[in-house]
Amino acid sequence: MSKELIFKSRHHAGQVLATKLTHFKNHPDTIVLGLPRGGIPVAFEVAKALNIPLEVLVVRKLGVPGQEELAMGAIASGGVKYLDDKIIQDLGITESEVNAVLERETKELLSREKRFHGEKKHRSLTNKTVIIVDDGLATGSTMKAALAALRTRNPSKIVIAVPTAPADTAREFGDLADEFICLNIPYFFMGVGGSYEDFSQTTDDEVQSLLARDTH
Repeated sequence: MSKELIFKSRHHAGQVLATKLTHFKNHPDTIVLGLPRGGIPVAFEVAKALNIPLEVLVVRKLGVPGQEELAMGAIASGGVKYLDDKIIQDLGITESEVNAVLERETKELLSREKRFHGEKKHRSLTNKTVIIVDDGLATGSTMKAALAALRTRNPSKIVIAVPTAPADTAREFGDLADEFICLNIPYFFMGVGGSYEDFSQTTDDEVQSLLARDTH
C-alpha cells in the first residue's frame, strides 16, 4: 500500500484497483456494485477489466446540518439507514434535525434510484460474490449503509475495494468485509480528493452513460 500514490482520475484509480482484483476475472458469480456518483467511474473500470457485470447501489450521505461534508450517517436503497450515534450526540444534533435531513435525502435517493436504475430489475445477489467500489472512504458512513443494504440481499462474499482511505477507517473495514482492498493509505489523510489530480464532480449524465455501457 503506497503512502504517496496519486491517481490521475477516478478512471485511472479504477484501472489500478482492477490489478489487485484479477483473481475475480471472468468469475461467473461475481458482480461489481458502484456507489454513485463518484464511485461509478472507478467501478466501471474494475468491471470492464474483470469482465464481470456492473450495477449501481444508490446510497446517500446524511450530512451534519451546517457541516454537510461531515457525515452523521447514511441511507441506501431498500430502506436501509445507518446513524452514527456518537457524532450525533457529540454535536448535539436534535432528533428533529436528523429527521429533516433523512426526509430530504430519502427523496433524493428515490429520485436517483429511478434515474440511474430506471425500470431494470436488480440482479439477484444471493450466493454471489459482490465487489463494492467507491472512489474512497473518509468516515465510512456511506459504505456502512451500503454494507447493511447488501446483507439484506444474501451475497456469499462481500469485497470492499477502494483507491484510498485513512488508516483508522481502513482498519475498521478490514474487519467488516470478507476481503478489503485499499491502494493508498496516506500518512496524513486530507480527504478522498487529496489522492487525486482530477477530483472534479461526477455528473448524473456520466453515471448514466457508464451504466449504459455495461453489456452483461
